[in-house]
Amino acid sequence: MTPVCLSHFTASSCLGCGLDATLTALRAQRGGLAPCRFEGAGDLVTYVGEVPQLDDCALPSRLTEYECRNNRLALLGLQQDGFSGAVEQACARYGRGRVGVLLGTSTAGMLQAEQAYARRTPNTGALPDDFIYRTTHNSYSLAAFVRAYFHLAGPAMVVSTACSSSAKVFASAARLLAAGIIDAAIVGGVDSLCLTTLYGFNSLELLSPEPCRPFDSDRKGLSIGEAAAFVLLERPPASLDADTVLLLGTGESSDAYHMSSPHPDGRGAALAMAAALRSAGLQAADIDYINLHGTATPSNDAAEGQAVTALFGSRTPASSVKGATGHTLGAAGGLEAVISALALQYGFLPGGINTLHLDPAIPIRYLSTNSAMAPRRVMSNSFGFGGTNCSLVLGRAL
Repeated sequence: MTPVCLSHFTASSCLGCGLDATLTALRAQRGGLAPCRFEGAGDLVTYVGEVPQLDDCALPSRLTEYECRNNRLALLGLQQDGFSGAVEQACARYGRGRVGVLLGTSTAGMLQAEQAYARRTPNTGALPDDFIYRTTHNSYSLAAFVRAYFHLAGPAMVVSTACSSSAKVFASAARLLAAGIIDAAIVGGVDSLCLTTLYGFNSLELLSPEPCRPFDSDRKGLSIGEAAAFVLLERPPASLDADTVLLLGTGESSDAYHMSSPHPDGRGAALAMAAALRSAGLQAADIDYINLHGTATPSNDAAEGQAVTALFGSRTPASSVKGATGHTLGAAGGLEAVISALALQYGFLPGGINTLHLDPAIPIRYLSTNSAMAPRRVMSNSFGFGGTNCSLVLGRAL
């Protein structure tokens, strides 16, 4: 594929709001997971990653119909690192009809629907009049909110393929740019905590009672987090700065092995990674670091380990950041693409935290501490329920 420029990006998670907070936490190997105190989930023994300052964020009065936790998190994310200003500059360059919005989410405003259900009319069961499904619970409400916030008139869509959602939007946006349909795209994802997610994963017996420990021999499951990550994608300018990050390749697969479990040999994951390498015109040896999907569930880590070993052997440094951020579900691909971009710009490899004893059955080169190695090309993996897999290859321009 023709490389695409990550001209501006930002991320907010339980590590903090914005790039400085994220980078500081990664360099200090400090996580943001805490015992679950989320309203209505007090009986769950698990850790979650809540975004600080979210409860203090209010939507503009003209956008109150979009009121829900997910859209407030989107707004909080858009306000970091001058991202909104970068979008306005892109609109001035190209026009508001030439800037696309392609975002990923899995929950959207589901919490708003949960709260509305709790307030339904006792006699009839009717939902309260102030609940607006279209602008809150509906998956597309995220893109509609961002589009309305910037007064955009270009193509807009939401991808909801579980945990690969906000990685797959990079591939979709790259295709729209290559086709000349748009000149810039806001990509990334937002996913916020809700009871359906917490109790859903609990029913699958996948929630860890402690901060999750990816690739640990005694890993007990995942920790749920929330995040907002946004990237402005554009065609590369004629001259590139040394710290410019490019999207070099994308790879997608759909193995449909099982509704919630990956193929034990990681076949779908291997297909996505191999496709990303082909798209970028690279070999496995050209990748300096792999940001693993690394959920800390027994089957997912084992399957991904199989796939990575088959393609890369045990020579490529790899780690999962989910011990620090939790699994941010539909926002994970976008968040971890931004973290991979930070690794490229600042010349380090983030070590995974909480992992005490690496699983000897997974012979990958897992980093438990940060490395000062400055990568030139990295791969970021996002693998979702139902075998909806996506791998991205990012690289420094120079």
